[in-house]
Amino acid sequence: MRVLVTGSGGQLAREVIKVSNTEGYDTTALERQSLDITDFSAVSKTISELKPDVVINCAAYNNVDGAEDDWESAFLVNGIGVKNLALACNANGSVLVHFSTDYVFDGDNKKPYTIADRPNPVSRYGKSKLLGEELLKNHAERYFLIRTSWVFGLGKFSFPKKVIEWASKNENLRIVDDQIASPSYTVDLAEALMKLIKTGNYGLYHMTNSGYCSRYEWAAFILKKINWQGRLEPAKSAEFNTPARRPEFSVLDNFPLAQTIGRLLPSWQDATERFLNEVTG
Repeated sequence: MRVLVTGSGGQLAREVIKVSNTEGYDTTALERQSLDITDFSAVSKTISELKPDVVINCAAYNNVDGAEDDWESAFLVNGIGVKNLALACNANGSVLVHFSTDYVFDGDNKKPYTIADRPNPVSRYGKSKLLGEELLKNHAERYFLIRTSWVFGLGKFSFPKKVIEWASKNENLRIVDDQIASPSYTVDLAEALMKLIKTGNYGLYHMTNSGYCSRYEWAAFILKKINWQGRLEPAKSAEFNTPARRPEFSVLDNFPLAQTIGRLLPSWQDATERFLNEVTG
């Protein structure tokens, strides 16, 4: 199988590439400098030349706060870029895999969101990701649309790595306890993704590690594991006055992932511990 991975510099892309190579697939990985998905001509040319069986789109505009002002960039990458890939994949008979986010929901639910729940984003970032979903559904002939949340791995924007860095410089930390979702480890996402692709069971899926927690609870778990001796206090999102509003409860219900690939992803605690073992030894 020939696989093309876009946005190959990201933390999720790196694990997807690793698993794809382990599977023995003919894998091409392109960073933004090599392929800008907002350029339809470039996308069409690249896909027609490489003729991939599967295109895994990891290219994304992920600056949640930045999207409030720089919304055109967010809409171009997260929306129009997805349409460009969909049309090029159709022309070449390729399957398109695209990642979306829990931020397409408003967070007002008190129970996990299912694939049947109606999105209602509360930020421009969330709206840009919803645009990508809609354009994918409207234009792609064969696709996997995967919503995930709080993705963490070896990238510089990984929450556990930030917590460890903050803890190394401070004796007191304040972390919000009114944002609740499911951490999602790039290693587990990539492995589950490859199993899902093999099924050929196209459509919309939610994919996160099992269970959920607040940012505060997640930080507390991390800090306990690294034996930090400082003081951690809960805080409210309003105290930080960020440009973009975050959903308060955006836990994703992973049905029907287990029914499709045969299992759920491990717990977020197990995933976080494995990640910490990798980065701290």
